[in-house]
Amino acid sequence: MELEKIRKNTVGTILQFSIPAIIAMVLTSLITVVDGFFIGNFVGGEGIAAVNLGLPIIYLFLSIGLMVSVGGVAIAGMLLGAQDLDACNQVFCQTIAVTAAFSVATGVLVALFFEPMLDILGADGQVRVYFKTYYGILLLELGVMVVNSSFGMFIRGEGNPQYYMKVTIVGVVANIVLDSVFCVVFQAGIAGIAAASLVSELVSLVLILYFFRKKAKVYHLGRFSFSLSVLKKTLLNGSSEFIGEMSTGIAMFAYNYVIMRRAGVDGVTAFTIVGYVSYLFSMVIVGFGQGVSPLISFACGAQEYALTRKLRRRTNEMVFVFGTGVFLLMTWLSGWYSRLFVQSVMIQEMVQQGMVIFMVSFFFSGINAITSFYFTSVGKALESAVISMSRGLVVLLACIFVLPVWFGMTGVWLAASVTEAVTICMSWRMVRQEMKK
Repeated sequence: MELEKIRKNTVGTILQFSIPAIIAMVLTSLITVVDGFFIGNFVGGEGIAAVNLGLPIIYLFLSIGLMVSVGGVAIAGMLLGAQDLDACNQVFCQTIAVTAAFSVATGVLVALFFEPMLDILGADGQVRVYFKTYYGILLLELGVMVVNSSFGMFIRGEGNPQYYMKVTIVGVVANIVLDSVFCVVFQAGIAGIAAASLVSELVSLVLILYFFRKKAKVYHLGRFSFSLSVLKKTLLNGSSEFIGEMSTGIAMFAYNYVIMRRAGVDGVTAFTIVGYVSYLFSMVIVGFGQGVSPLISFACGAQEYALTRKLRRRTNEMVFVFGTGVFLLMTWLSGWYSRLFVQSVMIQEMVQQGMVIFMVSFFFSGINAITSFYFTSVGKALESAVISMSRGLVVLLACIFVLPVWFGMTGVWLAASVTEAVTICMSWRMVRQEMKK
């Protein structure tokens, strides 16, 4: 990375780092959408509902993985900017090791709470069976996925985002092919879809390990001296990402709890189908965030603070334009989109009605997310955590439980938009304070 290049061509540099990350994140999220397509057409609406009921498990893994990975890569990026290559590689090795250990521990813990979770949600019958079958296999896949994602951040951090994009493409293609083989040819149902995800992540892991053995220039796997102080700083620096993803998991649990009692399995199915669009959108935003984060950390390590703020502003402008485009496109295509997943006219109508209301949040959520990434990248974990807590837990939970009381299912769709609108006011205030300092 070169400061002068970033300064002269800020937008181009952001896109250079972000586009491969965006492609990687979108392709990763497409796995979820493709799985939903196969589940909806070969298993049924109850299968889609079962998968959605377990989304808090996925967000739990992501929260722990991102906390360690984002925190670690920010520290390593600042050390790289300061030209301390040995210390930067030590942070890399420790981050990967801690990510793997946390993933294993999380998998064991989650397996112990399958039954209580299903009891609280009121899931029974075939939904309960599908849930246990799918997530019994997916716990293994999620651990590998988190480690792969952590590796990917460091691949981008050393200036080779294209390689991780190629790895992701291979993984997605493998997943789609295996979905077809396991689900259509062998008729393995929801278990086959989960197995396809696991095998595709293992394929990606092999390609990633090859990179760090043969191609890496900055980061190399090997022995390291464990540092408790680095771990504490890593966890603190990545705490906002943990709060953000964990809050999303809690929010999804709350969403499912409220919807199951107001609209039943059909409501959860409709919410899941709308959620695929939200998931794809959020992955693009995360791609922007992961792409610009090492640039911001590098500029901050070089004490180019005006450049860090310029990087944030330009990225916010891009995510706002993207959010507007997605809103317009999906408003137009909502009818066709709903028919891809289910044949039930009632669920299709719920999807179409909810889509437009829910997507209003896209005008604000991208800016909030990038602002949170910015504060993490410059080492200001508290500000980042406040944004994540607002949009992912405090304000959102209040909206989930209060708005449906007043507006029914419409209140469920409104919760995200109201939350992001409130949070953007807080984000603006914190950015103003940071600029004054």
